[in-house]
Amino acid sequence: MNAFFSELFHFFSQNLYKIGDQLLVHIGITFISLFLSIFVALPLGVFLSKFPKLAPPILSFASILQTIPSIALLGLMIPILGIGLKPAVFVLFLYALLPILRNTYTGISQVDGSVKEAALAMGMTPFQVLWKVELPLAIPIIFAGIRIATVINVGVATLAAYIGAGGLGEFIFGGISLNNPYMMLGGAIPAALLAIFLDYLLSKAEFLNLSKSKNWFWGLILLAGLSGLYEVPRIGSGKILAGLTPEFYGRKDGYLGLKSIYQLKLNYVIISDAIMYKAIRDGDLDLISGYSTDGRIRAYHLMTLVDNRHIFPPYQAAPLISTQWIRHYPILKEIIQSLSGKINDSIMTELNFEVDFKKKDPNEVALEFLKRNHLFKKPLEEGSEKFIIGSKIFPEQYILSAIYASLIRGNTHLKVITKTGLGGTQVCFNALVHHEIDMYPEYTGTGLLVILKPSEKVLGQLNSDPQKVFQYVQDEFSNKFQLNWLQPIGFNNSYCLVMRKGEIDKENIHSIEDLARFIKSSALK
Repeated sequence: MNAFFSELFHFFSQNLYKIGDQLLVHIGITFISLFLSIFVALPLGVFLSKFPKLAPPILSFASILQTIPSIALLGLMIPILGIGLKPAVFVLFLYALLPILRNTYTGISQVDGSVKEAALAMGMTPFQVLWKVELPLAIPIIFAGIRIATVINVGVATLAAYIGAGGLGEFIFGGISLNNPYMMLGGAIPAALLAIFLDYLLSKAEFLNLSKSKNWFWGLILLAGLSGLYEVPRIGSGKILAGLTPEFYGRKDGYLGLKSIYQLKLNYVIISDAIMYKAIRDGDLDLISGYSTDGRIRAYHLMTLVDNRHIFPPYQAAPLISTQWIRHYPILKEIIQSLSGKINDSIMTELNFEVDFKKKDPNEVALEFLKRNHLFKKPLEEGSEKFIIGSKIFPEQYILSAIYASLIRGNTHLKVITKTGLGGTQVCFNALVHHEIDMYPEYTGTGLLVILKPSEKVLGQLNSDPQKVFQYVQDEFSNKFQLNWLQPIGFNNSYCLVMRKGEIDKENIHSIEDLARFIKSSALK
């Protein structure tokens, strides 16, 4: 336990500046959205209290907005508002509306009618009754709604990192992808403390006298305005803005390798791989961390940069399966390996293109492939024994898991279940180790660098030789984890840096070395 806290303290001390920077971004997103919600919901709640017949449909609509998953709502806003601050603030604004609106309406509606009649009898105008009687009496309920909205927004704002808006979610998602609990806590602890602190401040603000709180009002406006300055931190000195996935950012064969081998310092935002291709196509990003067989590279007229110094090792795709299944059900190995050699780089790119660009269902694409290659068989009658196939959260993995599921159903009586979209490497690997799944498609380079993490000496001996890398991970996984790498499928899906073709031609950037020189020269101008 002491070692854990020591490592956690070390992580915080090493990343204090970055945590502070992302905390400011997080506060900015939260404050702007909260201020906008108060600005809209407070007068609307007052209006509904005066016209109660309109309240049910409007409150119902606000309630419906709350039921939409936040990550889905963020995704829906990207075609309209792009990536970054604007969609994040708008989604948080929608999420904060309901508690403030409902509590404002409820608080004012519950003010005793006799109190309002007495105020009118004393000669007050309706506005004076609202300002000096109704609002002061409703303040505890209104502030309860604001406090709820604030805590909700601090939590939901962590998801903003998936669309390049920054914030503490960068640490959380990076930690999940890399199975780094210190990185996860580097985002989670400040976010939790921020929610507690803001809730405490608002609990004290409940007791302010409205007539004497103009300075507080203008102070909130100033804070909202200043927080807008922290849209997204721009790290580095180049003019190119890159989108990096959380996993790529923290890997030796990712941004860490680019910095150490190429001395490449990028302006970057952390972004989900589900939306980064669209972001670069639409011009929101200039460079992304892509995958060499991704169909969107072709669909969106993008190009990959040449890796001159070979920081990206071989990434042969191969099934990774629990050893106990190979022993318990030997025929399974033969069935799964029947796919070996059937999919090369160009075929996999085409299959990805069908899903990414033509928007076909991965199961449909898998079925068509099997039929073309005479591998499809009608499913046999299922037995009671379950075999669970997992996958990561990008189209290629969905396609491969569907292909394997169909092969096994057509040749065995196993009850095949697919658990797709399990997230990054560590999520799938841990699920396999702990028998939550029985198999998933993996890549030899990922197994080598992310899970095994060998010494520089071992990496030098392997020398990026595909067969040596495969043999090494096969032996190590069998000995350490009781997991089997079966024969490679036939294609290599490595990490790559991707730019728009027009920009590549315009700036004459064709390799990562060219990119590093361009950024360095741009910084000197």
